[in-house]
Amino acid sequence: MNIMRFLAVIAASFAVSAATGAARAAPTLETAWFAGGCFWCLEHDMAKIPGVVDAVSGYAGGDLQNPTYENHEGHREAVRVTYDPARISYRQLVDRFWPLVDVTDAGGQFCDRGPQYSTAVWVATEAQRQAAEASKAAAAARLKGRTIVTPILRYTSFWKAEGYHQDYAAKNPVRYAYYRASCGRDARVKAVWGR
Repeated sequence: MNIMRFLAVIAASFAVSAATGAARAAPTLETAWFAGGCFWCLEHDMAKIPGVVDAVSGYAGGDLQNPTYENHEGHREAVRVTYDPARISYRQLVDRFWPLVDVTDAGGQFCDRGPQYSTAVWVATEAQRQAAEASKAAAAARLKGRTIVTPILRYTSFWKAEGYHQDYAAKNPVRYAYYRASCGRDARVKAVWGR
């Protein structure tokens, strides 16, 4: 074997080794979907949870293809959450979701009324379903007899909302703060969960 070929083989083995190490180092991310009234608020709240990598506003749960803000009939306003399971488990993420919403209100959330603003947890696997059900039971125990009306549903599809809805709280802090306060979100969550 000549020296050039030997050096090429050594370089190739280092490249394969480096690529394999990089692949091992990259986190494996997972996805969860939640509805909790206005997607601006839920996106903002979910994005702050340690271990959440991304939160995206959108529409979920309906049959309409390519829904828009003007027409998302049958869908709920929802948030797709991408998270690092090495930092937060699916169960922990669902545990963090319940106290962000009024789980006792089937007619919408806070000042936003109608089925498009109702709450939901979507699951893509049986393991997610079991974790979500266990989390829901634990949350219900905290409510002392009040019923959680938030359903746990099989995930079907998620459609990303228009760009102007993404990161709304960061892009429009004054309008967002006014909306959140005037809608009564924080006051109602405190009344339900006592925090």
